Amino acid sequence: MNFNKIGQIIAENQEYIWAGIASTLILSIFGTVIGLFLGILLAYGKLIKVKELDNGFVKVLKNILKGFCIVYSTVFRGTPMMVQALIFKYGFQAIGVNFENFFFGSMVSNVLNGWLICGLIVITLNTAAYMGEVVISGLNGVDLGQVEGARSLGLSSRQTSMSVILPQALRNALPTIGNEFIVNIKDSSVLNVIATTELYYRLKDIAATNYAFLESYLILAVIYLIMTLLAALAFKLVEKKLDGKKISLNPFGRLLRRNEV
Repeated sequence: MNFNKIGQIIAENQEYIWAGIASTLILSIFGTVIGLFLGILLAYGKLIKVKELDNGFVKVLKNILKGFCIVYSTVFRGTPMMVQALIFKYGFQAIGVNFENFFFGSMVSNVLNGWLICGLIVITLNTAAYMGEVVISGLNGVDLGQVEGARSLGLSSRQTSMSVILPQALRNALPTIGNEFIVNIKDSSVLNVIATTELYYRLKDIAATNYAFLESYLILAVIYLIMTLLAALAFKLVEKKLDGKKISLNPFGRLLRRNEV
């Protein structure tokens, strides 16, 4: 392995690599956030209860909605995201929509392009299926006493759900949400099969151009490692903040606090 070659690759392709990092972050951040929102809707859809007092139309509507949410979750969690991306790409091409025709900016540093949008839709829909299960798990972890307390204060079912149950469920699920975000950072690489210009796609292109495959993929691995470590640290800090603990980025902070005692 040539370490000088690693420095040369980074120096000559900085703009290209940074564009890849930006694309990967866009896919993972927006895919996770929008996927979480859709996952909340999916979770409530799967938890719909058909009541005896509901009229026939309402019962049919609830069953259709619940069935759709169950099938959606099963299909997207039971098939690889790579396959979903390919189906999505060729499915849209079959109806005359080609994401390749959408470009914004230069070809080299281009971040916002049609295939990024296509990849973002795929990763969002895939994430929603997993987030739905995460939210359901969080909802099941909320103490029933919280619901009874909210009802005793005169809150309606909707107010109880939105103001009491859901915030606690999301707090309970925060570690899993963080893990899903980290998974999205890494799994966004599979979207290169539909020419989404994320980090892996660009480093693969650099490797093929320079015939420096080991060096290029080593750079890729280090960048992914840094991004996942920073994401894990960020979610850890958020958890501490929500728990009311002091946040310190000083690696010797714990040792100093011990000495003060």
